[in-house]
Amino acid sequence: MADPAECNIKVMCRFRPLNESEVTRGDKYIAKFQGEDTVVIASKPYAFDRVFQSHTSQEQVYNDCAKKIVKDVLEGYNGTIFAYGQTSSGKTHTMEGKLHDHDGMGIIPRIVQDIFNYIYSMDENLEFHIKDNYFNAFSCLSVSKTNLSVHEDKNRVPYVKGCTERFVCSPDEVMDTIDEGKSNRHVAVTNMNEHSSRSHSIFLINVKQENTQTEQKLSGKLYLVDLAGSEKVSKTGAEGAVLDEAKNINKSLSALGNVISALAENSTYVPYRDSKMTRILQDSLGGNCRTTIVICCSPSSYNESETKSTLLFGQRAKTIKNTVCVNVELTAEQWKKKYEREKERNKTLRNTIQWLENELNRWRNGETVPVDEQFDKEKANLEAFAVDKDITITNDTPTATIGVIGNFTDAERRKCEEEIAKLYKQLDDKDEEINQQSQLVEKLKTQMLDQEELLASTRRDQDNMQAELNRLQAENDASKEEVKEVLQALEELAVNYDQKSQEVEDKAKEYELLSDELNQKSITLASIDAELQKLKEMTNHQKKRATEMMASLLKDLAEIGIAVGNNDVKQPEGTGMIDEEFTVARLYISKMKSEVKTMVKRCKQLESTQTESNKKMEENEKELAACQLRISQHEAKIKSLTEYLQNVEQKKRQLEESVDSLNDELVELRAQKKVHEMEKEHLNKVQTANEVKQAVEQQIQSHRETHQKQISSLRDEVEAKEKLITDLQDQNQKMMLEQERLRIEHDKLKATDQEKSRKLHELTVMQDRREQARQDLKGLEETVAKELQTLHNLRKLFVQDLATRVKKSAEIDSDDTGGSAAQKQKISFLENNLEQLTKVHKQLVRDNADLRCELPKLEKRLRATAERVKALESALKEAKENASRDRRRYHISNCRCGIYLLLVVHFLITRLVYLVFKMVGDGYCLEKNWMGKLKMVAECFLLSAVVRSVFCCNFTI
Repeated sequence: MADPAECNIKVMCRFRPLNESEVTRGDKYIAKFQGEDTVVIASKPYAFDRVFQSHTSQEQVYNDCAKKIVKDVLEGYNGTIFAYGQTSSGKTHTMEGKLHDHDGMGIIPRIVQDIFNYIYSMDENLEFHIKDNYFNAFSCLSVSKTNLSVHEDKNRVPYVKGCTERFVCSPDEVMDTIDEGKSNRHVAVTNMNEHSSRSHSIFLINVKQENTQTEQKLSGKLYLVDLAGSEKVSKTGAEGAVLDEAKNINKSLSALGNVISALAENSTYVPYRDSKMTRILQDSLGGNCRTTIVICCSPSSYNESETKSTLLFGQRAKTIKNTVCVNVELTAEQWKKKYEREKERNKTLRNTIQWLENELNRWRNGETVPVDEQFDKEKANLEAFAVDKDITITNDTPTATIGVIGNFTDAERRKCEEEIAKLYKQLDDKDEEINQQSQLVEKLKTQMLDQEELLASTRRDQDNMQAELNRLQAENDASKEEVKEVLQALEELAVNYDQKSQEVEDKAKEYELLSDELNQKSITLASIDAELQKLKEMTNHQKKRATEMMASLLKDLAEIGIAVGNNDVKQPEGTGMIDEEFTVARLYISKMKSEVKTMVKRCKQLESTQTESNKKMEENEKELAACQLRISQHEAKIKSLTEYLQNVEQKKRQLEESVDSLNDELVELRAQKKVHEMEKEHLNKVQTANEVKQAVEQQIQSHRETHQKQISSLRDEVEAKEKLITDLQDQNQKMMLEQERLRIEHDKLKATDQEKSRKLHELTVMQDRREQARQDLKGLEETVAKELQTLHNLRKLFVQDLATRVKKSAEIDSDDTGGSAAQKQKISFLENNLEQLTKVHKQLVRDNADLRCELPKLEKRLRATAERVKALESALKEAKENASRDRRRYHISNCRCGIYLLLVVHFLITRLVYLVFKMVGDGYCLEKNWMGKLKMVAECFLLSAVVRSVFCCNFTI
């Protein structure tokens, strides 16, 4: 690696415009800007490297924040750009934007395009290997969502082990990787953002380059980070899984803030390991990386506290310094040169040490070392610098060692120093000239790239204009052909107009002949009417019988509806048509089918939730019973110990009283006895009396000490019992508190279970509604398509009929040149009808297009709901497996109701079959639409069979 250099983290601040909800709420725009690097919030200025206002374009943000870092990465430096801010502040818009929109794309797609453009403009001797990766806490490119661990390589640089890395060759492949990663990234809807990111995304681009001529290798990493926003649950309204995600997001952002604070305060310990995200970005924060932070803020007064917190975070981050260096792999030749240079430096240092030791020995021996022979530090530094710069001297002038330099005169030394200074000055001038030339080359390359981009855009515009011109020319030709065809049709109509009048006259003659025939037919019709009247009477009789049978069938259906739990069926009023009654029966059977399916689903859900609740309640009741048993045991033990203590106290008091009384009596008796004996033997010996008195007093004292010892032992025993009672009372109190805690947890679990059941029911209802809406939409599309096809066929038939009539009239009236107003009116009427049909066709096409536009949105919502339902189903899978036995028992207990319902359905099927055969036997099928009636009866029969099969399947489980 090259020599390291320090640089500060760059901090850019961007404010988004007020969104619709903030404008509707009436929030104020609190941000005030002073120049291009300062923003004022609540009269307090905050200065950064650059401040972007709300109207700043995506291209301007990219040019100021990220464009310079492309060159740094391709020159072997590491780079990082990440966006920080509260939720809905515009981080994802800044980093990603609209990926496939040229004006709306963010930093990531623009920087990818610039990397490849820069590579294409570089020397052909350079070979590049580009890898990319897109990951969160789990890899976004891995569908398995496996948690990945963070390790360190031999250089102590963190990396994600097991993540998916892909070699890419073009910007399109990189964008495909981003699209795939975004499809795996989880988003959710909150009160502040409809597409809130629920994880931190890190997009890594690893660029390795090798010069095929010099074999020099450079490598650079570019981290593009889109952090999830910090959230206040009171504002976002997060709950359930979204709330858990918000907790994890805030936790990782808190870890990031702790790292920033520790680095800003120059703390000896930086908590990188508190979070995987900070561990991955360890080099970006205080390490070997050029880092740019884009802090995204909301200008709304509603989010003022979060905006201030974000600005303070940016100010702390701005004080952090990174130590950057080029990541270069030395070749064998470079390693060899470095070894020779270090070897030469080592040799010079050894000579210096030898020189100093010799000089020191001379001073110790008492010799005076002349100034010319003393060690000169400046000359030694010059020689070391010459060795570092690989300055070689020709063979005529030998290598300058410390000893030779010491023998130079002052004039020679000054001359050498002046020559070295001139050489250094020439070297600096050459370096400045090289820098100017390289800057000029870079500027020319940039101008050439701009011109190439301008030329490419001009070519694209030309191609687009040419395609548009070709399309307009084709449309113009088609329009001319259509106008030509219409004119030809009008000329044909004008030529054949006179022929129509002759046709009218012929039709009048034919009408007279037909009137004669009609008179003859009327006589025949009268006889037929008489026969028809008889048939009508017979048909009415059969209809009456069929109506009565259908009324009884509807009555049976009503009884079945009452048994199932639906009372919505209504008996037809009066003597309705048999068609209406058949329709009512078929619709009601369909409704019964849907309701039965709904009841079965609801029963399954209730069974699963009931099983979970019963299991939790049983566990809590067992724990509660065990705690109550322990409490009762301890209470009984405390009661027995209390009684025992009272008995001990009572016995103690009695013993103390008896001991006191006995001691007093004993003392008195012994004293009297001694006194009497002494009085009898030596009445006059005072000294002996004193000795007796002392003996009596000693005996009384010994009794007192014994009494005190007994009292102290009893007191110790009482204190031990009291301590035992106190411990038992504490333990009893703990048991009561534990019991109360278990009861509260039981209530919470019960409430949580009820809430989950309610949410699951709501989700199921919503899923059913959306599925029904999707089916309705599909049916509507099919209906519209059929109607369009029908209109198209009608139009074709109409045109064919019109052409046929015109042709016939031309053949019949070829000699007639006259016209009639009636014929003109008929032609205009037909033209108007044709125009109206065309308008209707266009309207239907537009409606169909609108429905197709709405279809992807509905499908997207349906997919989101399906994924959410799938997650809930996976969470409840284990509970459903445990509930299978109870469900089986529940089905067995409901067998009686199912058998009763099957008997009713069987009775309904029997009645329907009887009705069919009865109608056929009585001649009902002679009526015109007997096929329709038979079809409705068959549909009723099939629906009943479906209901029976559904119940049979449920009861066989």
